Amino acid sequence: MVTNRMSPENVENFIHEHLKEDLRVYERQLIELNAEMMEYVQLKNMIETIVGQEEGEGFKTQVNIGGNMFMKARADNADRMLVDVGLKVYVEFTKEEALRFVEMKIKVLTKQASIVRDKSIETRANIKLALLVIGDTQRLHTSYDER
Repeated sequence: MVTNRMSPENVENFIHEHLKEDLRVYERQLIELNAEMMEYVQLKNMIETIVGQEEGEGFKTQVNIGGNMFMKARADNADRMLVDVGLKVYVEFTKEEALRFVEMKIKVLTKQASIVRDKSIETRANIKLALLVIGDTQRLHTSYDER
């Protein structure tokens, strides 16, 4: 006999209130991590471009001044640069130090995304398992009623 705690209604409530909410949180975290990772990949590409230039040779760029409004800018000396290391804290790095930091940050974000992705997969599996439990209990009830 099915206990009241494992009734199909309770299992469905658990799926909707807990598991699906967890899944939404994990998906949101993945989106945020992937967006941050893409920013660091773009920064890495820019730093690699700057490293490939000759010493003392500046470069032209466009700077976002807010509201997706851009202004032309020229950097005459790109030997040192400010990099956002998190929480809107900027640290001055040489080109090589900045490149090492960005590569390390990409590895950390990739690892974090992998962990969140694994949790998401586990939650999806738990949802499927819970739905199988509901289906099995309903089949047990119908086969028991037929006897």
